[in-house]
Amino acid sequence: MHIPPGFGVVTPYIFADGADAYVCFLEAAFGAEEIGRSMAPDERIANCQLRFDTATIMVSEASEAFPPSRAALYLYVASVTEAVDRAIRAGATKIMDVDEMPYGDRQGGVRDPAGNIWWISQRLSAEPYF
Repeated sequence: MHIPPGFGVVTPYIFADGADAYVCFLEAAFGAEEIGRSMAPDERIANCQLRFDTATIMVSEASEAFPPSRAALYLYVASVTEAVDRAIRAGATKIMDVDEMPYGDRQGGVRDPAGNIWWISQRLSAEPYF
């Protein structure tokens, strides 16, 4: 089995209204790096791959056949406070204040302009969760 570098066995795939603007949000909010894009004949995004450090997600323009999807994503960062603030400046809405969790993460939560939830976490311990 071949899996492209940066992709996982399971890769999140989000359909968004205004996919181009959503890609810009992901770049501004989370530092995502666009690594590939294909366009539909109507010039809307058919598929855009975005790298988040060691992980990749895909984004496409929503349509009648593929309506906007909603997901909850868990993003590890070096500084959760900085990352949550950056996401809010880029257009996200805070849904949970940054706080220490009983499982060893410092975490906050935002909802992005497409309605997806991002749990932004900074791991405080090298220990496994359980």
